[in-house]
Amino acid sequence: MSTHDLRTRVREQAKHRLPAPVVDRIRARASLRERVRVLEAEAQESRQLNRRIAELTDVVAELLIPLDARDQDRVDEVLARYQQGL
Repeated sequence: MSTHDLRTRVREQAKHRLPAPVVDRIRARASLRERVRVLEAEAQESRQLNRRIAELTDVVAELLIPLDARDQDRVDEVLARYQQGL
């Protein structure tokens, strides 16, 4: 029997011998770990969306500058950077 199998078996046996409040705390921790994992994934997604919004804001700001006052090379650069991110 491998060490992993032995640990799993001992944990299963221990669950049936532990008082209910202890088992509840163990389950709550597992639930909290899952919630943290989900929240971390959502935070990462939020960071990516915020970056895309910032890039889009840069594009819009460059396009709203009057034609005679804007730097066309800068506009082309911003648009190219935005299109690469799509």
